[in-house]
Amino acid sequence: VFGKDINLILVLNNLSSDRKTVKVDMSASTILYTRRTVAEILKATTSVELAPKQGKHIRVKIPYAHYGKHLTTDKRIQVTALCEVMRAQGLKLLVEKTIILEDTNIIIKLPRRIVVNRAATLEISYANPLPEPVSRCVLLVTLMNQQVKINLARLAPRERSKIYFEFTPRRSGPLQLQVDFSCDKFSHVKGFVTLAVAPS
Repeated sequence: VFGKDINLILVLNNLSSDRKTVKVDMSASTILYTRRTVAEILKATTSVELAPKQGKHIRVKIPYAHYGKHLTTDKRIQVTALCEVMRAQGLKLLVEKTIILEDTNIIIKLPRRIVVNRAATLEISYANPLPEPVSRCVLLVTLMNQQVKINLARLAPRERSKIYFEFTPRRSGPLQLQVDFSCDKFSHVKGFVTLAVAPS
């Protein structure tokens, strides 16, 4: 989840009946969806002794403090481990994993019944998933081809808040509601819901 530390485990298994020494070069970078690198956020080298048929786990932690300011709106991190078996004529294995961080979810609560030409109130809650405060918070609500911009108060670390949004639907049938939350530390956290408007 975006805002939390990332904990990974690299699993190494020695499938042979010989003792092995494996050198592991770990790296992680924030990337765009095109896989282009934005910034390197982790680099570590370790050496692991593996007895015959033995498996070992290497724990890797990427704190939010390391990745937060380098993340793009794609919220992608590429982690690679280059594993080299020593004294084995350049036997190497590359392990790659792309992590897509989950956004804080925007929660939209609907009234039990929405009726045409009658005012309805939605509850929209939003959160700061970060261990630091955020300011310049803005909510963009798009409904019935209209966009409403709502400036919000700053949020404390890990704080969740909510607003009430009133509207009057002018026709029955399905209506798309989109909510877009941005602040000074991240942008474009989206929430969607389809409203079913009943005839009067």
